[in-house]
Amino acid sequence: MNMKDKILHILRRENGFVSGQALCERLGVSRTAVWKYINVLKKEGYEIESVTRKGYRLLRSPDLLTEEAVREYLTEDEWPGRIVCFPSVDSTNEEAKRKAVLGERDGTLFVADNQTAGKGRRGRVWSSPEGKDIFCTILLRPEIPPDRASMLTLVAALSAAAAAETHSGELCQIKWPNDVILHERKICGILTEMGLEMDEISYVVIGVGFNINRESFPEELAGTATSIYGETGRQTVRAAFLADFIREFSERYRTFLQVQDLEPFKEEYERRLVNIGREVRIIRRGQEIIRRAEGINEKGELLVRSETGEIECICSGEVSVRGLYGYV
Repeated sequence: MNMKDKILHILRRENGFVSGQALCERLGVSRTAVWKYINVLKKEGYEIESVTRKGYRLLRSPDLLTEEAVREYLTEDEWPGRIVCFPSVDSTNEEAKRKAVLGERDGTLFVADNQTAGKGRRGRVWSSPEGKDIFCTILLRPEIPPDRASMLTLVAALSAAAAAETHSGELCQIKWPNDVILHERKICGILTEMGLEMDEISYVVIGVGFNINRESFPEELAGTATSIYGETGRQTVRAAFLADFIREFSERYRTFLQVQDLEPFKEEYERRLVNIGREVRIIRRGQEIIRRAEGINEKGELLVRSETGEIECICSGEVSVRGLYGYV
């Protein structure tokens, strides 16, 4: 942690004023140095009150996605891995894959304020405005069979829904397998990819994009997408939201590694599953059938019932699932 971040850390931990002398003594620097760092923080958007004979008090922080900002809301035990933040990157998934090949360690989180080439499932473009949303990728090196990796998408979806519910105060659901839904519109998408070596997993990257504070969407997305702000009218501190997602994911990931399937999560997932009990359109290789969604199995496959009562398991990699009358 550099000196500027140390000063910021102290100001954040205090409820009131911190004297310049106290900062000097705690950090071993001069009053002039403290004053210079305070001015740098002010230029970065931090609102800091300076009062003679009282010192400095942090009034408001800008909505920045930095490692320091995120870790303010986490203990080291909750996320011991690295957090790497970028003002802009082509894609956090692509950056994570590049670093994975070079040996980046398990549990590194890549975060960007903006993506220039974000993508979703099936190669769809993921719109990425600057300073409004969260774009992140978790790099993992799990010792699991390759056919279990896709289950991590559903683990991430549950974690994302839980974090979104905390910050929106509203029920957040999941459109199978991995879109997080608020008021029947999408606020989060997830893309999981993996690299193999000799038929074993070398790495898994889980990319997650959250619509947080954006106020509008392109016309082609307006009917299916929304944001936390769009549904609540409240701005969300993105660093706090990201920390909550990391915490939720870390807890579920530990459980998943123990059992290596989704059995412990079925009840929670089905409680959030927006499709459950509804008729859905299943599109497979250009052919469309209608089935009733009944839940998921321990592999994360969608269980659907035909008109004759037969249950079929649907794998997310081979189909597209839509509601009869719209997105969900």
